[in-house]
Amino acid sequence: MESEHITKLTAAEVAQIWSAYMNVSMSKCLFTYFLEIVEDSEIRLVINHGLELAETHLAKLSAFFQKEGYPIPCSFTVEEDVNVAAPRLFSDSFMLHLIHNMGVMALSFYAIAKTFAVRSDLDEYFAQCVRELTEFDTNSKNLLLSKGLYIRSPYLIPSNEVHFVKSPNFMSGLLGNKRPLTAIEITNLFANLHKNALGHSIMMAWSQVAQSKEIKHFMVRGKEIAFKHTKVFDSVLEEDHLPVPISFDTEVTDSKAAPFSEKMMMFMATSLTALSIGFYGTSMATCTRKDLALDYVRLSAEIASFAEDGAKIMIDNGWLEEPPLAVDRDKLVN
Repeated sequence: MESEHITKLTAAEVAQIWSAYMNVSMSKCLFTYFLEIVEDSEIRLVINHGLELAETHLAKLSAFFQKEGYPIPCSFTVEEDVNVAAPRLFSDSFMLHLIHNMGVMALSFYAIAKTFAVRSDLDEYFAQCVRELTEFDTNSKNLLLSKGLYIRSPYLIPSNEVHFVKSPNFMSGLLGNKRPLTAIEITNLFANLHKNALGHSIMMAWSQVAQSKEIKHFMVRGKEIAFKHTKVFDSVLEEDHLPVPISFDTEVTDSKAAPFSEKMMMFMATSLTALSIGFYGTSMATCTRKDLALDYVRLSAEIASFAEDGAKIMIDNGWLEEPPLAVDRDKLVN
C-alpha cells in the first residue's frame, strides 16, 4: 500500500502567508472605513472591490494556517481596530491614490511570494493573487487617469542614436562633476518622491488623531523625515530641470478623531518605513552616480533608526506580533 507524501510548508512559504495575512487584515480595516466616508461612486466601486479581495484572501490564508497547524495571527480586525463612526479624515482623491499605491506594493509582494512558493497549492494561490492585483492596479490606475489625478514621472527627449559609456566619470557625481540622470535613476527618484509625499500626509494624519503623546511625537518625527526626503529627491530632479511637485497634505481634513487604533496606525507607519528601506536599497543598487548612492545610504540609515524606535514603541505596548520562529534548541536543552 502506497503512503501519501505530505509536503510541509517551508519557512519561506510560512513567511509569505504570515506577512500576507497581517497586511491583508490591515487593508480590510482601511477599506471598511473608506467605504463609510467615500462619496464618489466610481471610487466606491474600487474600494469595494479591494474589500472583497481582502475578505477572500483572509479566508484562504486562514485555511492554510489551520491546515498546517499554525495559529492564525491576531493581526487587525474591524471590531477592535476601526472606528467606523469617525468623521472623514481623507478626501476621496487621497483614498484613491492610497489604495492604488497599496495595490502596487501588494502586486510586488505577491509576485515575489510566488517565486518562494514551491508547494503547488501555494504557487497557484499566489499566482491568482498576482492576477487579481494586476487587474486591481489597472482599474485604480485608469480611474486616476480618467479623473486627471494620476501623477506621471518626468518625460525625456529621445536620443537619435545609441551611446556607450566612454569614461569612469560616468559614475562620478561628487564635487560638482555630475552627468545628467539616467532614465533608471529618474524612475527611482520619482517613485521615492511619490511614496514619501504619501507617507508625509499619512504621518500628518496619524499625528493629528493620535492620543498618546509618545505616538503623536513619533508620527510628527516621521512626517518631518518624509518631508526632508521629498526635498532631497525633488532637488536632484530639479538640477536636471525635471521638477515634479507632489503634495497630498490638503487632502487630509482637520478631524482629530482617530478612525483606527493606535496599534494599527503604528503598524502601518513602521511597515511603510520598512518598505522604504527596501526601495532605497533597490534604488542604490541600480544607480551609477556616486552622489545618489551616498544619498540613499544616508537616508536609509535615518529611516532605519526611525523604524527601530517605532518597533520599541510597539513592543512596549504589546502590539508587535512575532512571526513564526524556528525552535530554540538551546532553550530546550536548558
